[in-house]
Amino acid sequence: MNSLSKSLLPLAALMLAACSSQPDPEQGQTQDDAYDRETAGGRYALRQDKPPGVAPNLDHVKDAVPRYEPYTRQGNKNYNVWGQDYEVWQEVENYQDEGMASWYGAKFHGYHTSNGEVYDMYTMTAAHKNLPLPSFVRVTNKENGKQVVVRVNDRGPFHDDRVLDVSYAAAYKLGMLNTGTAPVKIELIKVAPDGQETRLAKVTEGKHIQLLATRSADKAKELAARLSKEYGFPARVERQSEWYRLQMGPIPANKTEKTLTRLIAEGYAQAYFLN
Repeated sequence: MNSLSKSLLPLAALMLAACSSQPDPEQGQTQDDAYDRETAGGRYALRQDKPPGVAPNLDHVKDAVPRYEPYTRQGNKNYNVWGQDYEVWQEVENYQDEGMASWYGAKFHGYHTSNGEVYDMYTMTAAHKNLPLPSFVRVTNKENGKQVVVRVNDRGPFHDDRVLDVSYAAAYKLGMLNTGTAPVKIELIKVAPDGQETRLAKVTEGKHIQLLATRSADKAKELAARLSKEYGFPARVERQSEWYRLQMGPIPANKTEKTLTRLIAEGYAQAYFLN
């Protein structure tokens, strides 16, 4: 599925791990960079994610119950994963987005999340690149209309074309276990500090801007990391045939025009709104 470096190990530790070869338990061979990336420096026992050995019936599992929780210190610092910078949103009142979601399971089960908790694939949780931890979101599978509420306590998915990684249990409820991915709508649920008011963020959905298309994956990813840090909005790279499209968003409705004008003024003359 995704989610390398789930607990956001220090970059130095990852670099040290990458310098040494590791045995491949599946092939009986010595691996280096590939093994290091797939197991986060040997941290994970499995190279590839998978469902549990015996698939349980999870009909009894309830949605996460939104409540007020202070943001944790450990899970809310800007971070870098495999050379790309990610901005953590510190003050988020309204957030809606649409895109592809994936799920993660046995490979990460029992390991610490970015929030410092232990990942349990049988609970209703999720991973997001930018939302403060913890947060609560409503997820709707646009293909079948199924909905869940999950508690975001982890970072990911670190794939350019995905917006959310849900737990095995959440994927079961959403009806997306077999497909692996699904188009979803995400809506942030905010809870007042006094715990008395729960409300669904109701705002015009944020817009995305396409900045450029290039045949250089390295160039697109380098620009995405820099612009995300500079503008404070997530940036992604989507591949279409031999082209790599650099996109930014979602951008709040009250900042879309200003952001597009600034991008054009800074040399991205072909920038335009995708939605």
